[in-house]
Amino acid sequence: MSTPARRSPSALLSGFASRFTLSLNPWSIALFLIALIVALPILVVLGHIVMPTEGVWQHLASTVLPRYLSNTFWLVLWVGLGTLVIGTGTAWLVVMCRFPGKRLFEWALLLPLAVPTYVIAYAYTDFLQVAGPLQSLLREWFHWQVGDYYFPNVRSLGGAATLITFVLYPYVYLLARASFLEQSVCVLDVGRTLGRGPWRLFASVALPLARPALVGGVSLVLMETLNEFGAVQFFGVDTFTTGIYRTWFGL
Repeated sequence: MSTPARRSPSALLSGFASRFTLSLNPWSIALFLIALIVALPILVVLGHIVMPTEGVWQHLASTVLPRYLSNTFWLVLWVGLGTLVIGTGTAWLVVMCRFPGKRLFEWALLLPLAVPTYVIAYAYTDFLQVAGPLQSLLREWFHWQVGDYYFPNVRSLGGAATLITFVLYPYVYLLARASFLEQSVCVLDVGRTLGRGPWRLFASVALPLARPALVGGVSLVLMETLNEFGAVQFFGVDTFTTGIYRTWFGL
């Protein structure tokens, strides 16, 4: 019985060096430089963390960091769940149901992506605030005074989360709609023959098949939420993004 010949350490090192040399082509160098440029801000932040900063990080951790953590967590949770429900529900509706204006709704549901979040924040705050058209009309109709009725505060964590949800749900809608369109009709027909109703068919057949698309859509939403600055600053909600900005510029 023959045994494979063992290669000497020098032969192994020379083979590794040759492979490494062959991999250093212009494309690899270009990709490395692009990755380095993209990662440069992260490297700078990590450098500031490692270097002594005269107790700045300890001060942040004991004062504002808990508030940043809490607000960011609830904002991400609210927006993630809201976009998942709205995006999945609207995608299933336009794919599986027939109703007047279906074609129009298929494209109209994408329109929130065409407007920046902070612009929508300005517009809705002006419309819903105490001196805005909606509350002024309610006071005129019902002869109310300011303070006689309850109206949710738009410039709050809940207001920011709700607004961002209605702006970013098309990410989930797009991927969920594409997934529902790709699902085989035969699978749904088999579910119907087994006595599954519309809701059980959706929950037990269509939804599990669309899970990868939903995870991808919600992931995009969460990254956009963490990246959002203009809207959360306008609403006065302290998140990681606004905290990084204030810390960086010493505000």
